[in-house]
Amino acid sequence: MEQFVKEYLTILKLEQNRSDNTIYSYEHDLKKFLLFLRKKNISDLNNVVPKNIWDFFDDRENIELKSSTSARYMSALRGFFKYLYSQKYIQKNPIREISSTIISRKLPIVLSFEEIEKILSAPDPEDLLGCRDKAMLELFYSSGLRVSELISLKISDLFFKDEVIRVLGKGSKQRIIPVGNSAIEWITEYLVRSRPSLEKKLKSENHVFLSQRGSKLSRMAIWKIVKRYTTEAGIQKEVHPHTFRHSFATHLLEGGADLRAVQEMLGHADISTTQIYTHIDREYIKQIHKDFHPRG
Repeated sequence: MEQFVKEYLTILKLEQNRSDNTIYSYEHDLKKFLLFLRKKNISDLNNVVPKNIWDFFDDRENIELKSSTSARYMSALRGFFKYLYSQKYIQKNPIREISSTIISRKLPIVLSFEEIEKILSAPDPEDLLGCRDKAMLELFYSSGLRVSELISLKISDLFFKDEVIRVLGKGSKQRIIPVGNSAIEWITEYLVRSRPSLEKKLKSENHVFLSQRGSKLSRMAIWKIVKRYTTEAGIQKEVHPHTFRHSFATHLLEGGADLRAVQEMLGHADISTTQIYTHIDREYIKQIHKDFHPRG
């Protein structure tokens, strides 16, 4: 079974050009699934039935599974079994009988505009790293970047005259995203005043946001930065870097932005992924209907 997983991951990398992060996550998820099967004394993937998959998700739910992680597990398993069936390694695809809707998708945590303002005001812009952190947080909220996209952002990706940035997203797909005036102002300030002191030519590789060592920031470093300023701002919610992305999308849609435009900015291949944000503020939607619908 392990050999099938290795083969599938190789196909994802070489033929489908999936990102290293996706490959790593799917490998983790599929190994968890194989371990679960072993505990159930199942050593042949031909013997997997829909109930085994249901039981696996029930088991994960009791241990660790958040809704977003649950959806990723489903994606990994669905692709894996589809591949096995297409190669005739298994006679029947057990996951075809399971709808993705079995995975509960809890609404993401979203910050109000007032909470965003408090966090963005927390860094000290007079400080070398505070200026960097201020610019980084402004960009997170302004453009809804994923952590991996912010980490890999390079100076050559900044087109501030056109008020856009170029982002390398999932599957190495490039997209152009608008960036707000406030983010442009603070990133420019950081590039002029802070980044030259952090830059080390052999390590920096033209990346925008640098660590004290001069290399690009790590995921953990960004998580710690967000955690620090959230705490200093007195925000009680469980905030992580992706929360800024959720808030970016939600505030755009609540302001009347077109769903497909937000889909394009977020880099979602499927609009249904973006639609989760339309369910967040039901009272707001009801009020819009009441105010603008002829029969409201």
